[in-house]
Amino acid sequence: MDLSALPREEFAFPGPLRDRLVAAILAGRKTATTGLLRAYEAADEPLPEVGRRAVVVDSDERPVALIEVTAVRVVGLGDVDTAHALAEGEGHGTLAEWRAAHERFWHGKEMRRELNDPSFTVDESTPVVLERFRLERDLRLATSDGERRKSTSG
Repeated sequence: MDLSALPREEFAFPGPLRDRLVAAILAGRKTATTGLLRAYEAADEPLPEVGRRAVVVDSDERPVALIEVTAVRVVGLGDVDTAHALAEGEGHGTLAEWRAAHERFWHGKEMRRELNDPSFTVDESTPVVLERFRLERDLRLATSDGERRKSTSG
């Protein structure tokens, strides 16, 4: 499979949060994510589709995982359920904790800059994209195996 032909999937922005999210994906704890519909529109990106495969990159832009989308739905933020919040695997024990963490992220400078809206806020009716996925392959192993083969050949 030619991984370079697949879309890249970036969780959060590069830095500590992305590193934690990627670690949770690789550990199998994170099988869901939530994005703002407005962010897809601002980037002129189509919504993910069931069956879509993507290469997850870490904060250094290295490919680390191959995931496959298993479900997608758009709901108002107030309609996100506890099961989805827990499937995000970020350690939140309640829906309220999940919501507070996501609001901090969405109200942060980086997201507001990406949306080109310095006063952006969410409320109960804000459309969000709920995505479920499965980890198909840990690409760190493939990379290190390839590097080992290169270094021992020839």
